[in-house]
Amino acid sequence: MAYITCKNAAFAYEGKIVIDELNFVVHAGDYLCIVGENGSGKSTLVKGLLRLKTPARGAVEFGNGLKSQEIGYLPQQTDVQRDFPASVYEVVLSGCLNRLGRRPFYGAAEKKEALMRMEQLNILDMRRQCYRELSGGQQQRVLLARALCATQKLLLLDEPVAGLDPIVTGELYQMISKINRELHVTIVMVSHDLEGAVGQASHILHLKNKQIFFGTKDQYVHSPIGRAFLGGEEHV
Repeated sequence: MAYITCKNAAFAYEGKIVIDELNFVVHAGDYLCIVGENGSGKSTLVKGLLRLKTPARGAVEFGNGLKSQEIGYLPQQTDVQRDFPASVYEVVLSGCLNRLGRRPFYGAAEKKEALMRMEQLNILDMRRQCYRELSGGQQQRVLLARALCATQKLLLLDEPVAGLDPIVTGELYQMISKINRELHVTIVMVSHDLEGAVGQASHILHLKNKQIFFGTKDQYVHSPIGRAFLGGEEHV
């Protein structure tokens, strides 16, 4: 049974349809990369998957026991967020907020979870450091650990390698792939880095204000759309 099923879904902005004809599924264990040029509807779809937007038509359904609040989300960072004056531990622990319910304080279980996630992402030794003093790659690891505190099922990553140099980008891709393979967390990643995305993903969703491709990575690589974009040609 699928975690996420989009059925003829469309999303609108200020009454105008900006992304249409969405028909795809995300199963447990998948690593789906959502690709497309700027303005193709990727950000709008992310809001739809987070239930921040309601489909203008069609449906986005959650199954296999997944609830919308169980999606771990790593958004694109703003300059204000990069300068956040908190410790690494405090940032990671904040990923457990959705577990508190009416409790005003974190308990032993949340604190244990935060430490475990930091250890898994090799940042435990920097838990007392100030978040804003870290490099861009280190900050992204912290935010990954924070997102993992919110879920054991599915991570939604919005341009996680944006602004990072090639070496750090490669390391972060390896970390995300490890989370998928070894921690058995399903990945849905939005990326402008088409070649990097194809190298990591099990499935590709390509958008151009509508769904122009959905399938496995191998199917994409051998499709006319995949060959056109990966070859650097413009696909009409």
